[in-house]
Amino acid sequence: MIRFLFDKDTWQEVYDSLSKNKLRSVLTMVGVWWGILLLIGLLGSARGIENSFNRLFGDFATNSLFVFGGTTSKPFKGFQEGRRVQLTLDAVKKIEDNVEGIEFVVPRNLNTNVVNRNFLSGSFGVAGDYPILDKVQKKRMLYGRFINQNDIDGNKKIAVISEDTYKQLFEKNENPIGEYITMNGINFTVIGVFKEPRINGGPPINIHIPFSTFQQIYNQGNRIGWMMITGKPTYNTEQIDKDVKLLLRNLNSVHPQDKRAFGGFNLAKEFAKITGFLKGMQFLTWFVGIATLIAGVFAIGNILLITVKERTKEIGVRRALGATPYEIKRQIVVEAVSITILAGLIGIMSGGWILMLIDAKLGQGDAAVFVNASVSITVVFIALMILVALGTLIGLIPAFMATKVKPIEALREE
Repeated sequence: MIRFLFDKDTWQEVYDSLSKNKLRSVLTMVGVWWGILLLIGLLGSARGIENSFNRLFGDFATNSLFVFGGTTSKPFKGFQEGRRVQLTLDAVKKIEDNVEGIEFVVPRNLNTNVVNRNFLSGSFGVAGDYPILDKVQKKRMLYGRFINQNDIDGNKKIAVISEDTYKQLFEKNENPIGEYITMNGINFTVIGVFKEPRINGGPPINIHIPFSTFQQIYNQGNRIGWMMITGKPTYNTEQIDKDVKLLLRNLNSVHPQDKRAFGGFNLAKEFAKITGFLKGMQFLTWFVGIATLIAGVFAIGNILLITVKERTKEIGVRRALGATPYEIKRQIVVEAVSITILAGLIGIMSGGWILMLIDAKLGQGDAAVFVNASVSITVVFIALMILVALGTLIGLIPAFMATKVKPIEALREE
């Protein structure tokens, strides 16, 4: 068989067969070309969308949830409805100690403040944060550094500002590190500039200062605005959410059925919906692509059946000269596989060019819809193997029809 494939006469016969009716050969290959083009294009686009979502959530630990205090809607233990529920640092400690599956609990506070520098000013969201925030919501630093534990321990008056804040308060290309900004009449030294996250997971935050400093300036005591909770990879965040809110209800004397006492957002749950959608889209892409391939390959089979009928006399002559049924079948199958692979390779190249075009037009910048839309070599190899298998199987049908041709009857046909 290997010797047959490397025989020049074999490929000359394939070429002669295809070139006898060029238009029909081209139209035959269009179905396979379109199928593989659709498969490569859709898979690459799906990967581009997946990369876009991954980049969008890349700054966050996706197994996270947010919890904040709300207003009670039911009276309980002598308390009237409409009571404001206030979260505290004590509750953070109890959650860390008593709720299973938690990796980090990040207490946070936020206030809106007018910030001044020289003759420039603006209103910005100022957050009091711990260094651990950088582990669950990675900061992309453009200049300097983020808050560290020494800043917390020393109640230091330092600030990490956003890129947008930098643009409003500083001149273009001015080095902000070591410069001062003023909030509530207090000077803060800028130690870093960060690029705003693509999703913030809450209200706009333009400036980070040490949590301890925030508590002093705004007289917060041990009160916090909300907390960000990250679960360990093997734990279900929905169960963590239920356990956290159960504990908070007990600590704050809230009715067990009160749905408004605590608000929140489960990022892990929403992210799971997105990943589920992406997996479903990839499955649909494979299904549509392979179905189109099968339709194209069947078209090749139909054309080869017509070709076999047209070549009845030729096949009869070859049989009369001693060609075995196996040799006849082998030639027909090679023709089917050759057409399939040729159309497939053209489809793969066309799909690659389309993905390059998508990446150039829609894959650049922070707002890109398709980020690095591409397919792996493994996917291309699998697609080719599917083509070879389908081409072989579909080629067997006209091949068996060809072997049924009797030399005497074939030679009698005009």
